[in-house]
Amino acid sequence: MATKDILTDRHKKIAKLAKAMSHPVRIYVMELLSSQACCYSGDLSDELPIAKSTLSQHLKELKNAGLIQGEIETPKVKYCVNKENWKEAKILFNELLKD
Repeated sequence: MATKDILTDRHKKIAKLAKAMSHPVRIYVMELLSSQACCYSGDLSDELPIAKSTLSQHLKELKNAGLIQGEIETPKVKYCVNKENWKEAKILFNELLKD
């Protein structure tokens, strides 16, 4: 049996989410954004001691996985947790990690 025959869309989705969450900065960003009642519209680079270009790459990974969304409101970008996808991620990880 080929690997592609046993890997489901669920497996692929979990792997994509796990990859997006695989760095401590991304975990911090998700904690920060998920603790907000509304979108974060500050400069996240003020919150983290990393280069803006590095932060941008981390945000891109989270956005590509569908965990966050952003809107440009010049001069700032407003970031929010994609609540629907975050809820799905929690369900998928809970199912994976349950005893």
